[in-house]
Amino acid sequence: MNAMLRLAVVVSTCGLLAACASSGGTASAPPPEQRTLTAEQQYIAYVERIAKRRGIQLTWVNPPRIEEKASNQ
Repeated sequence: MNAMLRLAVVVSTCGLLAACASSGGTASAPPPEQRTLTAEQQYIAYVERIAKRRGIQLTWVNPPRIEEKASNQ
């Protein structure tokens, strides 16, 4: 009986710890409608979406960078 009680306590504790560990992080992220993506991030997301549809594993070695043109003043 004592061993069963210990087992129940250990299993319930592990369950509670797992639930607490998985609930963090999502509450602090801003909602999707408030996120603004740069042109680079939009392009990367577009390419990754197409690759995913085609079943291609994509690894960015040199992610694209859009450099702003410097104005001569």
